[in-house]
Amino acid sequence: MFDVVILTDERFINPKKRTDYVDNVIIEDGLVMEALNALGLQTKKVAWSDPSFNWSQTRVALFRTTWDYAEKFTEFSDWLMQVSMKTKLVNDYETVIWNLDKHYMEDLQNAGVNIVETYFIEPGDERSLQDIHAELGWENTVLKPSISAAAKDTFKITMENRPGLEKLYKELIKDESMMLQPFQNSVIERGEISLMLIGGTYTHAVLKVAKPGDFRVQDDFGGTVEDYKPNQAEIDLAVAAVAACEIKPLYARVDIVNDNNGNPAVSELELVEPEMWFRLNEKAAGMLAGEIKKLF
Repeated sequence: MFDVVILTDERFINPKKRTDYVDNVIIEDGLVMEALNALGLQTKKVAWSDPSFNWSQTRVALFRTTWDYAEKFTEFSDWLMQVSMKTKLVNDYETVIWNLDKHYMEDLQNAGVNIVETYFIEPGDERSLQDIHAELGWENTVLKPSISAAAKDTFKITMENRPGLEKLYKELIKDESMMLQPFQNSVIERGEISLMLIGGTYTHAVLKVAKPGDFRVQDDFGGTVEDYKPNQAEIDLAVAAVAACEIKPLYARVDIVNDNNGNPAVSELELVEPEMWFRLNEKAAGMLAGEIKKLF
């Protein structure tokens, strides 16, 4: 019987090929495991898709690096429901379900949280990209699925490349909801910041900067990450975003950019399996372990 199982992706269980990316995952999961062990909790790292593991044998299942879930979403959704009846999930099942679909941005906005302006397009919508942009009066935008991870099927749309994306867009909108946002110029000029919160309390932050010529800040696409000291307005916005959740998450990452009006705005609220950069603040891993210890 385990107290806590740290959930990961099967690629990160005894990986055959080691890269900086894989090493960082192993470091991050290791820091969390060490912090849990230091509190006397019995832990094990398991791929969520492992068919041999008995999920009734752990008291808590902690989402950490389950980064292949978007590629196996139907399988993941079925697993999620089944496991939620066998053990306690952190974050909890209802929060994960809510956060997997980026329509949650509307809930944040309705709660008074400043978000990046967002327009949702539902499956089967027959309007073209040209039609939608004309209706909204937007020129440069970002298009992405409402359910996605790691910038999957994410495109920067301009007046020049819009016609060439129409065919792909029609295929995407057949079966899934998409979201459209005005391109935020600060992403190129400054980057995107991520603030980590444990138990609703701010712990640390990073600045993510895209490589020259790109707009995707994820390191998967060549982006860089550095330690960042947020100002009070940014911290307050991150705290407000987490406070707006109906069920308060045990951990969260709030991604913030300066919107085109110059105000900090939430671009994403990550409550499922966010990278938390514990390697830049190991004390935060201890805080996470402490919050989990309170569950027992």
